[in-house]
Amino acid sequence: MTYCNSNDIEIQIGTNSLVQLTNDDSSQQTVDSVVVEEALIYSSTLIDGYLRGKYTLPLNTQFPLLRVVAIDICIYRLYSRRIYTDIPETISENYKNAIRTLEQLKKGVITLESSDNQEVKSSGEYRTNKTELDRLFNKRVINIEY
Repeated sequence: MTYCNSNDIEIQIGTNSLVQLTNDDSSQQTVDSVVVEEALIYSSTLIDGYLRGKYTLPLNTQFPLLRVVAIDICIYRLYSRRIYTDIPETISENYKNAIRTLEQLKKGVITLESSDNQEVKSSGEYRTNKTELDRLFNKRVINIEY
């Protein structure tokens, strides 16, 4: 599941910029959909990585906040493909803010709200590979009788 689509990116940066960022053949004046799809997958995977363990994935509801975060991450990813082009400061700042937002979501400082104003509950479960025997003071050690 992706949190935004190519139209969202095109609306944000414009068709000409999207063509320049995605098409490696300067004679072509079309958007390379494969490059856009890679950026969409990257942003969704990154978002899911931050939300995993906090929310039950995949998320089935539209979240305006995640859409904005995904757009900012995608645009940054597209600019970063151009190694000889400086990334505009606004794009870099938007990316940094997107990552901060994901960190705050992960910590529970902010919560997700769907487009119909329904707050999403976190899964409440944290996965771990630790067992009772891995604890330094497990029940067996604590219950030692003297």
